[in-house]
Amino acid sequence: MNLADSAFLRACRRQAVPHTPVWYMRQAGRSLPEYLKVREGVPMLTACETPDLIVEITMQPVRRYGVDAAIFFSDIVVPLKAIGVDLDIKPGVGPVVADPIRDAKALDVLRPLEPDDVPYVTEAIRALTGELGGTPLIGFAGAPFTLGSYLIEGGPSKNHDRTKAMMYGEPKLWHALMERLTDIVLTHLRVQIDAGASAVQLFDSWVGAVAPDDYREFILPHTRRIFAGVADVPRIHFGVGTGELLGVLGEAGADVVGVDWRVPLDEAARRVGPGKALQGNLDPAILLAPWEVVERKAREVLRRGGAAEGHVFNLGHGVLPSTDPDQLKRLTDLVHEATS
Repeated sequence: MNLADSAFLRACRRQAVPHTPVWYMRQAGRSLPEYLKVREGVPMLTACETPDLIVEITMQPVRRYGVDAAIFFSDIVVPLKAIGVDLDIKPGVGPVVADPIRDAKALDVLRPLEPDDVPYVTEAIRALTGELGGTPLIGFAGAPFTLGSYLIEGGPSKNHDRTKAMMYGEPKLWHALMERLTDIVLTHLRVQIDAGASAVQLFDSWVGAVAPDDYREFILPHTRRIFAGVADVPRIHFGVGTGELLGVLGEAGADVVGVDWRVPLDEAARRVGPGKALQGNLDPAILLAPWEVVERKAREVLRRGGAAEGHVFNLGHGVLPSTDPDQLKRLTDLVHEATS
């Protein structure tokens, strides 16, 4: 099959599809026993820099579930690590930055990313595109706000206090940080596209912490620049807790707006406006319930997703580690069968 004819890419472009395409955020890992086996004793960032492991982990959910797209196995902090930022991913915690960025001088650590900084990305994607055949590969990156929050806070944050303090109190420093991160993110996405990724997703996981007017002022110009720089492939924009931001997210330039589980897809379609496909949005926790509950809720997502001009079925956030892989397999089959 020609890649352009894949259900996933067609849905992203709001074209007719043979069935609703489905893939899952964090499908590459987390709950799969084969993933846990290959990752045993291997630190996360080491796995993200090892082409053979990247290929194997990316392929695992494609083999097991028959999803309509693969997502590149990596982490949003990989490009930061590649340019020399002193950080680590601590199990059970997340990314931890040794020297948080709190002033203008600290920006010096954020030098431009060069393709040669991430040779393992290019090598792995070239291998994957050969192995995947007609299944599209999604490349991804973290958005400047989310990356900036990790860099400013020094790690995960519940309220993003220091991040907002810089954004409101030192707007010049804030935009300088966003500019540097935008350059890094854009290069990282281009490396993936140039190596063969068929689509890209920008994860702005924590952007739900800001109000719509603040998004427009402090974040939107940078997000727009990223999406404008990768316009040759379908672009997906995703954040958590972004119900109040869906309208402005629709203005940022992506082809597909990801929706978490808090807003029904028919209402999300109204908020985002015309000219966009939607992705989502089954609550990941529902997969821990009995199958009859999963089936009922999934059918409801599909029904409401019919209001969108294009619909890519997904979860409203990532697969939870305690998810039974058999539930995901049944869910994938259900989506395909119910919409064929």
